[in-house]
Amino acid sequence: MPKISFKDSLRRLLLLHTFLPIFLLFVLFLVFTLLNSRYLLVTQTRNAGKAIRASLEQVYEAYHEEMASMAELAEVLEFAETGGGGPAVFQRFYTFNNRQSVKSILYVLGPDGGVLASSANYRSEESDAALTAIARRMQGQGLAALVETNHIRFSHDRFTVYTFAHRIGSSNGYLVYQLAEEDFQKLFFVQNNEIAFITDRYRTVIATTNNVVRGLMNKYSQAGGSGGYAEIDGGRYYSSKIEVAGPQWTIYTLSAVSWNRNAYLSLGLFFTMASVILWFLIQYTARLFANRQTRAIDKLVFAVRELQSGNMQSYVSIGTGDELEALGNQYNIMLSRLNELMDKNEKLSDLRRVIEVKHLQSQFHPHFIFNVLEMLRYAIVVDNRLAQDIVLTLSRHLRYSISNDGELVLLGTDLSYIGGYMRLQQMRFKNRLQYTEEVEEAAKDALVPRLMLQAVIENSIKYGYKNREEVHIAVTGYVQEDDLIIQVKDDGGGMSPGRLLEVQAIMTSPDNQAEHIGLHNLHRRLTLLYGEGYGIRMESVAGEGTVVTFVLPYRREEGHV
Repeated sequence: MPKISFKDSLRRLLLLHTFLPIFLLFVLFLVFTLLNSRYLLVTQTRNAGKAIRASLEQVYEAYHEEMASMAELAEVLEFAETGGGGPAVFQRFYTFNNRQSVKSILYVLGPDGGVLASSANYRSEESDAALTAIARRMQGQGLAALVETNHIRFSHDRFTVYTFAHRIGSSNGYLVYQLAEEDFQKLFFVQNNEIAFITDRYRTVIATTNNVVRGLMNKYSQAGGSGGYAEIDGGRYYSSKIEVAGPQWTIYTLSAVSWNRNAYLSLGLFFTMASVILWFLIQYTARLFANRQTRAIDKLVFAVRELQSGNMQSYVSIGTGDELEALGNQYNIMLSRLNELMDKNEKLSDLRRVIEVKHLQSQFHPHFIFNVLEMLRYAIVVDNRLAQDIVLTLSRHLRYSISNDGELVLLGTDLSYIGGYMRLQQMRFKNRLQYTEEVEEAAKDALVPRLMLQAVIENSIKYGYKNREEVHIAVTGYVQEDDLIIQVKDDGGGMSPGRLLEVQAIMTSPDNQAEHIGLHNLHRRLTLLYGEGYGIRMESVAGEGTVVTFVLPYRREEGHV
């Protein structure tokens, strides 16, 4: 994976922390607008229905009460029996009718349904036949009152759409109020509403602001769609339905959705264009900001690279007046002290042995970590439990390898961490790698350099699989007189005599120039710690395996019995 410069990281961070919040704000505003538009659409449609219901309930209650009251008046009874008192009857009707938002026509019918009087100056055969049918139905069914939907034409192409009828006295005739369609429709013209209409309990349309809702036989048959939406005549509407309990009316209010869709598209287009423009503007600003803020860092990076190439005078001058200037000053101080230490190091030859031992001890083979991380990368995908085990074992091993508790540890302790290391390797090689350990208890109490065996076992694993499918590694240890003997044996491919001599020469060379430094560093470290008579020895036979023998002085902790 390519490295990302600090300048690019700073630029991307600025883009992320400026554009993303603004973009999220745009999205939230868009979502809020959509939800608010939906809320307004639903609320306005329902409020329109509530306003219409309140008006219709007043109309129904007024006519229902007036019809029952007027049917019992003495003047009405007298008019139905003798025809007298007509002016008082109609004066009462006109006074009531003028107060109503929905006007009506009054008919006084005889017992047989004949029209005795009417407030209309014009009647038709259709209206007379309808009135006669109402009277006969009430007489035949013994009804004292009747309310129903009927669409009747009277003068000047005007229509009545609803009828209130009540029996006069015991059987002296009938009072009939027929409500005008035009006045019904006026109640439906409510602000922020597209279509409104009312139906009776049989879904017959009583009155409407738009005849598109009228179906066969003047019925409303449109079923509500999902989420309260309805499709009518190719248009999509939000539909609200409210019931009026008394007359069993149903009020429908519908608001068109098409204008909302166009508004959403326009708003979305605006946000898209604004986001694109904002993206380019922030990118330009972020690039300028990153260039300005990283000039001092570029100077520091250049100075460090010069130092890496051997230029010990690669001082840096930064005058930004901020933390970077302080960092540059600290770098210059560090470089000065480094030069001083290098001068002193040349004079302190008696410390060279200690410095070399520390240097050799700090070498750590990177292939092991690389291989474990590669294994971890695949384990994360296929086996979470295995990945967790790998991480825990690796962290324990690395913590042990960099511990500052002391250079020397008990062999038993070191072997336990070597066991963890081998478990990691066995996770990698599965059944192709076997590991056994046979070490005397007395040998486990010996003090040895930390992770002394790891470099040899790494080589056994690295080179043991040449011409081999499986490798068995065995560690044995015992005490022989005053010496500790430890052997690491594998049954891998081994080495030819010539290669064995070459490796032995690399191990014993005081100044190794070869690229293979693991065994040389290990042998050199042991020699510096214990003297020339100690270190590692190697034997190998091609096709049979390799044996590496450690010879160390047998030392135990003070006070150990």
